Amino acid sequence: MPKKKRSALKRIRQTVRRSKIKTLARSSSRTAVKTARDAITSGAADAADALRAAASALDKAAKRRGIHKNAARRRKSRLAKAAAKGKTS
Repeated sequence: MPKKKRSALKRIRQTVRRSKIKTLARSSSRTAVKTARDAITSGAADAADALRAAASALDKAAKRRGIHKNAARRRKSRLAKAAAKGKTS
């Protein structure tokens, strides 16, 4: 079996690190969105804060390329739309 080159080993290390960062960002954004949805449906007083936190988490995940930037925008839009609908009804 041939030896792996130093550059290949470095790329492996980078890939592992980057995938961990992306996974954490994606996971935290999903959790924040779920919390915001629960706050909106229950009509909690902290729904606006949860919505802000979810938007921030989605932006961070998009910045770290855990999710696509348009997917983040779409999810933020849908959350805001749900929050507005929840306020009126």
